[in-house]
Amino acid sequence: MLIDAHTHMIHPYEETYKQNMELARCRFGVDHVIVSNLQSLYPDEAEIQTLNDATYQYMQERPDFVSGLCTLNPRHENAAQELERRLDQGFVGAKLWVATHCDDPLVDPIARVCIDRNVPVLIHTFYKSHPGMQLPYESLGENVANLARRFPELKLVMAHLGASAFRELPTVASLPNVWVDFSGSLCHADTLPYALGLLGSKRILFGTDGPLVAFHPSIGQLLDAELTEEEREDISWRNADRLYLGGRYEKI
Repeated sequence: MLIDAHTHMIHPYEETYKQNMELARCRFGVDHVIVSNLQSLYPDEAEIQTLNDATYQYMQERPDFVSGLCTLNPRHENAAQELERRLDQGFVGAKLWVATHCDDPLVDPIARVCIDRNVPVLIHTFYKSHPGMQLPYESLGENVANLARRFPELKLVMAHLGASAFRELPTVASLPNVWVDFSGSLCHADTLPYALGLLGSKRILFGTDGPLVAFHPSIGQLLDAELTEEEREDISWRNADRLYLGGRYEKI
């Protein structure tokens, strides 16, 4: 069993994404994907509508294979309402990219909806060692930690191992409401074992960031890691199933 807990449709190339996901299903044995749709860094309300509509259409086409995250810009007054509407359509959580830091108070209404509906927030978290490359509102581990402390009932997924596991993971290690995925992370052989030692297998999700990043690095990291059978199942699918899908596959 394999759930890819971090993939992206990239508007306007949704059909290409669908083809890539079918390839992943056939070639790599991916059983289910968690998808959000992206386009510009600071989308307006019309763009958010377009992105989430396309995600919903794909969910309708392949309900056995696809679950959607609601892409949001917390700077919009209607962000919480958009999330509520999409959760009513069957979306399984929220996605925050780089429109604002995740610990900005603008995120609080979104956090409250997620707590009330018992769904997680996936947060793009990406440390860049060159200061000039860091986007103005790109969240780091410290931002995720601030949000997690402010809302201890809120389920958060810090994406990409923060892009610098040894720098970012210690900031959230003591916070049980924070999970991590290793999608699109730098492909160092020691990062997944480090995360496992720091967080344990119950807080790590497999993801690829596909199709922005090829499937091979994440799958290679998973296959190369020395894991017990239970740890491998936790990371490969069980954590994502429990967090996003309510234990759909675990009940089968």
